[in-house]
Amino acid sequence: MPDDILLCLSTCPDPATAAAIAGVLVDESLAACVNQLPGVRSTYRWQGAVHTDEEVLLVIKTTAGRFDALKTRLLALHPYELPELVALPVTDGHAPYLDWVRAHAAAAATASRP
Repeated sequence: MPDDILLCLSTCPDPATAAAIAGVLVDESLAACVNQLPGVRSTYRWQGAVHTDEEVLLVIKTTAGRFDALKTRLLALHPYELPELVALPVTDGHAPYLDWVRAHAAAAATASRP
């Protein structure tokens, strides 16, 4: 369902990149809210070697109906060759907050309709 809530995760290399991506996603109503969590330490395998880096985790609240547009925009803005983007369904929560997410993630889509 397009109004189902998603919690999306993506890591960024630094606070400036995280802030820029978060601002665009909220400004363009692709997300209702984006939390930026600094101090994430990621260990991963890339191009045959194990790496450990400091990153900033974005926690993005959006709807299933906005996910494809959010993904396209995030991938266009992100500096990584292979950005992380995973979407987790929200199955329950504080109903007024979930309604707020729906309203704000749909603002641009609704505003552009005739």
